[in-house]
Amino acid sequence: MIHKHWYDTETIKRVECVHANAEKYVVENVLTPGKVYDVKNETDEWIFIIDNTGKIGGFKKDYFKEVE
Repeated sequence: MIHKHWYDTETIKRVECVHANAEKYVVENVLTPGKVYDVKNETDEWIFIIDNTGKIGGFKKDYFKEVE
């Protein structure tokens, strides 16, 4: 249940949403293109952020680009 502690964990990096055009899922309600999000965890394919709803969400990496 490590995901319950992600709110309190250190931010790994910051990413900017580049689009919210999903083929299969509705993500435009929880992601805003141009907004920068703090990454709390990631895998090879997924990034876990605190999305616009205030909850931890897992999204494919192709929605984002890294910012410094």
